[in-house]
Amino acid sequence: MMVSRVLLVDDDASVREALGQSLELADFDTLTAGSFVEAKDRIRPDFDGVIVSDIRMPGRDGFHLLDYAHQQDPELPVILLTGEGDIPMAVRAMSQGAFDFLEKPCSPADFTAVVRRALKTRGLVLENRRLKAQLETGDPAARLIFGISPAAERLRARVRMAARAGTEALVTGAPGTGISKVAEVIHLASPRAKAPFQKRAASGLDRAELQALWQSCAGGSLFLDGIGGLSQDTQLALIDLMEQGDTVLIGGSTQDLSVAAEKGEMSSDLYYRLEVCQVRIPSLSERPEDIPVLFRHYVAQAAEQAGLAPPEITEDLISSLMAQDWPGNARSLMSTAMRFVLGLGDVAAPEGSLGLAERMAQVERSLLIEALRKNEGQARLAAEALKLPRKTFYDKLAKYGLKPETYRA
Repeated sequence: MMVSRVLLVDDDASVREALGQSLELADFDTLTAGSFVEAKDRIRPDFDGVIVSDIRMPGRDGFHLLDYAHQQDPELPVILLTGEGDIPMAVRAMSQGAFDFLEKPCSPADFTAVVRRALKTRGLVLENRRLKAQLETGDPAARLIFGISPAAERLRARVRMAARAGTEALVTGAPGTGISKVAEVIHLASPRAKAPFQKRAASGLDRAELQALWQSCAGGSLFLDGIGGLSQDTQLALIDLMEQGDTVLIGGSTQDLSVAAEKGEMSSDLYYRLEVCQVRIPSLSERPEDIPVLFRHYVAQAAEQAGLAPPEITEDLISSLMAQDWPGNARSLMSTAMRFVLGLGDVAAPEGSLGLAERMAQVERSLLIEALRKNEGQARLAAEALKLPRKTFYDKLAKYGLKPETYRA
């Protein structure tokens, strides 16, 4: 989780202005206060940032502010400043839990470096708390489907809807997006959660095997991955079983089944039963802002499985990951995280950290995707929303390999 907010507390207006300017030039979201009393109401357990405070202030000093901040949240980083150059004071500050101690005047580079390190620490704390809260909630969609993007939230909402509906469902997405996992979450979020859940590849499944599977998860859910690969005879048997109503079918496919239905390769009856409740999983290219969240989760998971301490995830590494296309989607990202934990190869892009041009291209691509998604793939409306001439809009789509029809409902 990226945080950039800094609460700067100093009673000297000129110092406060100078330090505030250094923070703003470093692109930090800066809040200022001239005293502890003025800053107090902003210091809360959910404060999404860090505190920088002078030590010597009239009334309540920086040590009092440090104590108060840690009463609110023991993991809230507080950086203390002094112009005294007092070593015992520095020792006291660190022993009382200050994140760091800086002597005024300090160079803007040294100052912002410490603040950036504190913000990174705070971001990890808040992200861990968010993930823990998701694990403790009774909502399987929140616990098991990770992501902070609007696309991730829409996916969770669609999963909840499918679970409540209690009907057959079709889960689709590109290879590696996690179709079987989403199917299981639908089951776990449904009233059938305590009943059996079985999953099986559809290809090669015959009538007898299907019958046995259906009976083994009576009252629960049967997930058939690659459901378009069922033989015609097995499809007919499946339709007969669905009429019994004691088990719910969840189909999975990486292909467009409407085409198979049109060609007669898939029973139209089976297709339309599944198509009523369809859950599409967006690819990573559609939600790049979720890549850091997913990668950190996979790294923590891999480290726990391997019994290793999770390695440091740098901002340059995250930028490099977000710049990649990930045609393998979540599965590929998970594999990369495992290699990263085990120290097997460099997971960064060959060029290393991104330059300004690459970062701007990344942002531009994300904006194009968001506009297409919000306007359901209607290029004219998306171009208008971005205030771009139609030709310029299409040129940019071609540049990033984006197709409007991909985002149509």
